[in-house]
Amino acid sequence: MSTYTPTLDHRLLERLRGAVRGEVVEPGDPDYDEARRVYNAMHDKRPALVVRAVDAGDVIATVDFARDQGLTLAVRGGSHSVPGYGTCDGGVVLDLGRMRGIRVDPDHRRARVEGGCTWADVNHATYAFGLATTGGIVSTTGVGGLTTGGGMGHLARRCGLACDNLASVDLVTADGSFLTCTDERADENGALMWAVRGGGGNFGVVTSFSYRLHPIADVLGGPTFYPLDPDVLRRYRELVAEGDEKLGAVLVVGLGPPVPFLPERWHGRPLCGVVACWTGPEDEDDRVRDRLAALGPVVGRHLERMPYPVINTLFDDLVPAGLFHYWKGAFTQSLPDGVIDAFVEYGATTPSIQSVTVVFPVDGACHRVGPRDTAFSYRDADFSIALSPTLATREECEAQKDWVRAFHGALVPHAMDGGYVNFMDGDDQDRVRANYRDNFTRLRELKRRYDPGNLFRLNHNIAP
Repeated sequence: MSTYTPTLDHRLLERLRGAVRGEVVEPGDPDYDEARRVYNAMHDKRPALVVRAVDAGDVIATVDFARDQGLTLAVRGGSHSVPGYGTCDGGVVLDLGRMRGIRVDPDHRRARVEGGCTWADVNHATYAFGLATTGGIVSTTGVGGLTTGGGMGHLARRCGLACDNLASVDLVTADGSFLTCTDERADENGALMWAVRGGGGNFGVVTSFSYRLHPIADVLGGPTFYPLDPDVLRRYRELVAEGDEKLGAVLVVGLGPPVPFLPERWHGRPLCGVVACWTGPEDEDDRVRDRLAALGPVVGRHLERMPYPVINTLFDDLVPAGLFHYWKGAFTQSLPDGVIDAFVEYGATTPSIQSVTVVFPVDGACHRVGPRDTAFSYRDADFSIALSPTLATREECEAQKDWVRAFHGALVPHAMDGGYVNFMDGDDQDRVRANYRDNFTRLRELKRRYDPGNLFRLNHNIAP
């Protein structure tokens, strides 16, 4: 643990305190340890300041302070960044967690969402109007990091990625400017809108997002579990290839969780499952159940009608804050047999119940966006794979890094060159160019224009 504490200009610090309505927390304050804590316990950093912003004015003041003081700046939304980019040693943490306002416009099917919101906040607010948009599969995930990285979820096949559903953003840039960006403008603000739709936090702090919403309320959702068998995985591949975009079908590979609908003899044993999210008509529910049952021997199932917000809470208890995580990611076209073989081999030695390999279909509506229409370029990928060993202690997580690196290595011959930035850990900075493919050059040009000093560098960094 670093004990570095910078020498702050206290005159500027007092000016910062006077400029923000939120809290400025320093080492020694009673709530400092709480303020510096992040979701992934691997990252136990000690920032010089944590600013708990409550509005865009606080964000501007904090960005100006960090830049003028030459301090490292970490921007935190939901704090789920697996590489720990929402915190730092000796710098400034800009915590958006108190910026949680949402306004839903049901007539135009829009939601204006502040940058500190989680997907639980969004789903709750939009469900009241029978509307939804693509979000994550863990409700405590922040909207900011997920959306600016691309944004996968249960609705992606039908509605596109979270970034595809952005209508506009409010953005604070490195020079403290406040910009409203839309893709309907051909000026520089329109270029920034393009960049934040997949380019991560490289270009500024998004203080609010405007999302397009879709008429989705209740769904047929939940997991169906099977033995970990290559034939089941091949039938899952066929299921997705059938192309019914109304069926979200997230594949999970891991150990059986201790849930009541899974017989005890399967708890802790290798298995695979499909977490379905059927947004089609209710009178076709039985057909969907039968189709999922045909994938293989069903060893447990909880597939019921539920409000859409509920399906995004099904993983919450499995991965609470305070566990230790290390991730790798990959894109594939289809699921080649070599990928399936790796799932079976490494899935059998999954290190913990919380360590789940997750496979997101990213076809359908995701493919109807061009590779250069947004910074997210992998529009020809069919699946995005997340390898995520998650353990109860730092020592256990460190011990499993070789497992996940070997697993990822087994996927590489069958995968595309880059991966999804939100599934990358801190030692994947050398993959940034490959993650953006032909879009990298344009992204770097925009970075040079809007952040030449690389103030926003705690991310999968596009260095100017």
